[in-house]
Amino acid sequence: MTSEEYRKAIMDIVYLDACAVNGMIPDSERVSKMDLANLYKAAEWHLLTGITAMALESAGIKDDAFTEAKGKAIRKVAAFDLERMALFNAMEKAGIWYMPLKGAVLKDLYPKIGMRQMSDNDILYDASRAAEVRTIMESLGFSTEPGFGLGAHDSYYKQPICNFEMHRTLFASNSSEEIRAYYENVKDRLLKDNGNEYAYHFSDDDFYVYMMAHEYKHYSGGGTGLRSLLDTYVFLKKHEEALDWEYISQELEKLGIKDFECKNRSLALHLLGEEPLSIEDNDMLEYIISSGTYGTVNNRVANGIEKKGGGLSGKIRYFLTRVFLPLDIVRAAYPTFIKYPVLLPFLPVYRAFIGLTVRRRKMSAEIKAIVKHKK
Repeated sequence: MTSEEYRKAIMDIVYLDACAVNGMIPDSERVSKMDLANLYKAAEWHLLTGITAMALESAGIKDDAFTEAKGKAIRKVAAFDLERMALFNAMEKAGIWYMPLKGAVLKDLYPKIGMRQMSDNDILYDASRAAEVRTIMESLGFSTEPGFGLGAHDSYYKQPICNFEMHRTLFASNSSEEIRAYYENVKDRLLKDNGNEYAYHFSDDDFYVYMMAHEYKHYSGGGTGLRSLLDTYVFLKKHEEALDWEYISQELEKLGIKDFECKNRSLALHLLGEEPLSIEDNDMLEYIISSGTYGTVNNRVANGIEKKGGGLSGKIRYFLTRVFLPLDIVRAAYPTFIKYPVLLPFLPVYRAFIGLTVRRRKMSAEIKAIVKHKK
């Protein structure tokens, strides 16, 4: 797919998904001119195959790849719901407080099940009860990876499709200092659910602030894709008029992301509300189009260099932080080296060896991105 074909596919996806979340039937003539193969590839990169399939079907178009993707999206959401319910029941019995995050909440704001695809279940919980939660998860058939207890969250897996991220904290060490400090004592900001003794939630205002902080983390890292714009649009479509914008503005200012939120909201409302885009909207859209759901190496490297001051000095500082990792990242990614500190001086050598063998393509892509940045 050429860049022009990709761009057309993206704009077709925007049109179709806007129709889906706004309860409109796509124009059959416009849909008939779409390249379904390119459309599928672009939608898959932005994790939007389910909602795009539903929009196509509403226009009378059925495609095997999209139909299969829609079925998978619906089954995955249903499976996640069942597993999450079982976990929450167990945590209630054990007296452990918890709160579902991100997609587990946002999916219910979309018109149909499966429109908001999920890659994992994110749950914040009482970090002091991590060992008990691990026992619960294992009793439910989940397993975890090495490095348990060392990062911001623990990842649990259950075949064939269930991934859970159990968060002890909302933001890891690679987030800004303002964001980490703001959410350090997050439970003080939570409201208790009705009908459950240990379940909590954000107010709508605080959920929106958190959603923007989370999106900014990805946007300022490797980038974030179209799904995040759909999340923003669907949330605002439901809650915008009732939100306390004065409070939200104050909190965004504390987090240092007020400008980002303003631009993100403008783009989401204009793009998916089918209104004309401003110059700033177009600039932001181009970056998002290039990012995919989880960002790209080029974006991550470029943003990392700019955070280090840009230019040659920024490149050098960025390169050094990639060779000599911050201790928080070492704890999360290389627990054996923390367990045996005598090995720490050899970590750069070990990582170089892995980079040149197992992860050769990733390492090569990152080095090329560093060299090419702003050439």
